[in-house]
Amino acid sequence: MDDRGTKTTAAVALMAVFSLAICFIIIGAISEELKKALGITNDQIGSLVLALFLTSMIVQLIIGPMVDKFGHKPLAILGFLVAGGSMFLLAFAPSVEWVFFACILLGVGAMCLNTVGNTLIPVVLFEGRDPARASNFGNAFFGLGYILTPLLFSLFSTLALGYKTGVSIIGALLLVFLFIALGTRFATVSTGFRFSMAVKLLEKPAVLIAAFALFCYVALEISMGTWIKPYMTEIFGGDSNPDAVTNAGLVLSAFGVAMMVGRFLTSAVKNLTALGAKVIAGAALVSVFAILLMMLTHSTALAVIAVVLTGLVFAPIFPTIIGVTFAKFEPGLYGSIFGIVFAVGLLGGTVVPKVIGNLSVGATVQQSLGIAVAMAAILFLISLVISRVGKQAR
Repeated sequence: MDDRGTKTTAAVALMAVFSLAICFIIIGAISEELKKALGITNDQIGSLVLALFLTSMIVQLIIGPMVDKFGHKPLAILGFLVAGGSMFLLAFAPSVEWVFFACILLGVGAMCLNTVGNTLIPVVLFEGRDPARASNFGNAFFGLGYILTPLLFSLFSTLALGYKTGVSIIGALLLVFLFIALGTRFATVSTGFRFSMAVKLLEKPAVLIAAFALFCYVALEISMGTWIKPYMTEIFGGDSNPDAVTNAGLVLSAFGVAMMVGRFLTSAVKNLTALGAKVIAGAALVSVFAILLMMLTHSTALAVIAVVLTGLVFAPIFPTIIGVTFAKFEPGLYGSIFGIVFAVGLLGGTVVPKVIGNLSVGATVQQSLGIAVAMAAILFLISLVISRVGKQAR
């Protein structure tokens, strides 16, 4: 494929990870609005997140072979179509049961976009020579999605337009991306996903370590995306304060800004793949203290600083884990590897946010963040092993 075709393919891959962020954060971004509109509790918000990520975990294992058989374009089209349709269903759902169904569909669309974006980005950016750097740059657009989504709802809350309008606008945007994907000629990149290969990859220490690391990290990121807004609403005085929900949404956007900036900064580091294990360990260690500060502080200013710091140190962890792991294998195995490690990661993203929601019933979200501190500490310990298995992968 010519250079122009590669750039167009890269653009769709970036749209895919941007849209994936929207899918992941949408429930957290409208959590307070859903609670008021449908009369639901934090426990039920946790159940919605569980539905989204349990579906995603199952679908992730199926999408790999579909990409291998049908190519990236059909999966990109399916992803944008289903995710866009899910947004409209979410916007106009008359009951929590319909929102639950929308979350299930959203999990299908999200995993199509996830696989398309994250298997193409390390190949089509930086000429495929530095997967960790490419993954950080590409996933900065994931951070952009984390910024704009809650910002949109904070703006609409200020204008008294309602969350349904915002969710509908997002649905329309995803359909615009759909039409762009329809007109794109994708680069031929075989992911080589075969179930027989996947079984053999389960014997590779590098794959297992990456899977365990993502179990902890995805649990952390999804927990923050889901619960920062309710957490900051508590810090700002509760939903009885008319400005609390709006300001909490702005802090959630600031979390996204920190992630985006952190990933762009990390992507500027040349030969990041070689430094990846140290970057992951340092970021995980700082995240322990940042989340602990979120849990213990009674200061509004310190809470905001802790949230922003958490986003900044979270930034390089996921893309660097993916890039470092990919660098140990041939590109033909990327889909297979990604399917395994991200499915395990989604297990963490399914369970931990739900546990936080359950623990917050009769207490507060702030008091329930201890499990997030534990996940960050375990991730730090796992990161110390990542570099030690580097030469065993091939």
